[in-house]
Amino acid sequence: MEKMEVFYEDNQIVVVKKPQNVPSQEDETGDLDMLSMVKSYVKEKYNKPGEAFIGLVHRLDRPTGGIMVFARTSKAAERLGEQIRNGELDKTYFAVLKGKLPASHGVLVNYLLKDEKSNKVSIVPQSQTGAKRAELEYNVLETKGELSLVQIKLKTGRGHQIRVQFSNIKCPVYGDQKYGGKDMPKVNLNLFACELKLVHPTKKERMTFRCYPPENLDAWNKFNLEKYLTININN
Repeated sequence: MEKMEVFYEDNQIVVVKKPQNVPSQEDETGDLDMLSMVKSYVKEKYNKPGEAFIGLVHRLDRPTGGIMVFARTSKAAERLGEQIRNGELDKTYFAVLKGKLPASHGVLVNYLLKDEKSNKVSIVPQSQTGAKRAELEYNVLETKGELSLVQIKLKTGRGHQIRVQFSNIKCPVYGDQKYGGKDMPKVNLNLFACELKLVHPTKKERMTFRCYPPENLDAWNKFNLEKYLTININN
């Protein structure tokens, strides 16, 4: 498994890069998860007795890699959670989609319902019991052949949201076996949380973190991600 990369740490937060196909927290598979990895990292590095406190304040779907922040104190967990509820913790995803979108910029709004047995999410009418509103904004950065590189900002944080909403408009995420159809190549999901902006829970400083998807992912290599991930970092 790809080694966990630590971008930043202090006595309040730890910012790491989640490898793809690693759960954010323990699930029924029993596979090693990010929460456990961060706890072990802090316990070993600082020689802490017992189990280290680490607060899980947000998640990434298992197939999705990218930046995550964990809290090291209950105060940090509470304040980061408040930022998430207020829309102040800003996550930006990059994805390669299979298909061309109807416009270079757009907003997708749907209502989603998850089937717990199949672990699959469907788009349903707003009136359906249990339906949850899902909204995202996207910008098309480049297109090459049948592939589109897009930048995505989530307005809501629903499970599988990006994958379901783009599949619904016939532009599934490249490599998405669950929502992309039978002819989708069997490669890692080309969806990555590349940027995270937050306010430090005690220092009150605005912080920005960025990372790149693994270079060995087929479709990413067709685009020059560097020019989209090295500009306007303090905005």
